[in-house]
Order: sequence, then C-alpha cells, then structure tokens
Amino acid sequence: MIEKIILVDKNDNPVGEAEKLEAHQNGGKLHRCFSIFIFNSKGEMLLQRRGNGKYHFGGLWTNTCCGHPNVGETTEAAASRRLEEEMNFICDLKEILQFTYKATHSSGLTEWEYDHVFTGKFDGSVNPNHEEADGYVFMTLPQITTDLAKHPENYTPWFKIAFPKVLKTIGKE
Repeated sequence: MIEKIILVDKNDNPVGEAEKLEAHQNGGKLHRCFSIFIFNSKGEMLLQRRGNGKYHFGGLWTNTCCGHPNVGETTEAAASRRLEEEMNFICDLKEILQFTYKATHSSGLTEWEYDHVFTGKFDGSVNPNHEEADGYVFMTLPQITTDLAKHPENYTPWFKIAFPKVLKTIGKE
C-alpha cells in the first residue's frame, strides 16, 4: 500500500499530497506529522529505539511514537492508530504543541515536518511491533536530559528539538 501524506504550508494549511517517500526526497516537502510522548504514573517517559530496518534514523532513540496522518485522516486519529500499530497499546492523547523542523539524514532523505506533539499516560505492559521499534525504556526526565547532553548522536533529530519544548510546555524544565 502506498501511503499518501498531507503537504502543508508554514501555517499547517493543506496544500497537496505526496507519497511518503517522495515527501522526504530531493530536499523534502513540508508535510504534517505527529510525535507522541507517553508518561507513566511515576512521571517517566517511554522512549523507543527505532527499528534498524527503518528507511531513515533507524536504531536511534526517540519519543514513544511518530508518524504521518494519511490523506483524509485527522492528526488525532492517525496518532491513536500509529500508537497502537507501533507500541501495541492505546491511551487518551492530548495535543500540547506544534513546531516545524528540517533535518537531513545521511541517506539524503529529509525530514521537513510540521509536527503536532501529543502526550498521554499509560501504566500497562508495552509490547512494541519489532518492525517499528527494536526496544523501549521508561526513563526519568533528568536521566533523558543527561543522556541527551552526553550522547546526542543516539537520538533522532526531532526528539532533540521536541524534548525541551515538551519539558517547557508541561512545566518540567
């Protein structure tokens, strides 16, 4: 199945559609995406290590789940769908912020995304889809902050941008 994602302008207004891979080639096209940050009742954040087979940024640590809404799908519905597909659980999600970023991978693919950031709470068992995530860990916010400062190369570009924004928004900076 060919995924068609939503191309947007700098204000997140839809301006077209593109195949997912096409939106990431030739310098990238600005498109809508989402990032999900899940916390447990202890305040720890659930991180995933992206599957090594991912076409870009495989093997790096990142937030709980990321993805793109398909054409005709709301961002909220897509976020819930991908959370279940990647991490095999569902929970209530709340959008807390939006930002735009651009990052190029060594493969030549470019992430140029208008990112909708969601948070949620979950205390159940996690059983990630191993095609999507090679591992996961719950970490305290200070642990993440320290590791990110010491080993930024182990994290996705969008996580390095989004994490401080999430901390500020939830009042944990």
